[in-house]
Amino acid sequence: MPKMKTHRGAARRFKVTGTGKFTRRKGNISHNRTRMSKAARRAVDEMMVISKPGQRLLRKLMPYAKR
Repeated sequence: MPKMKTHRGAARRFKVTGTGKFTRRKGNISHNRTRMSKAARRAVDEMMVISKPGQRLLRKLMPYAKR
């Protein structure tokens, strides 16, 4: 059986935490941030944990990610 390939777009966009969960950056971070309140800017800077169904899909895209 051939090796499974990692989806490179997913590998760049998602990171695996120490406990095996996937995280991603939130949107609206590249420009036009001056209209946001400080609280909104802080909230956007946080990493977001992917839901359980989403993590199941990411496991297929990234088969060699830490479990």
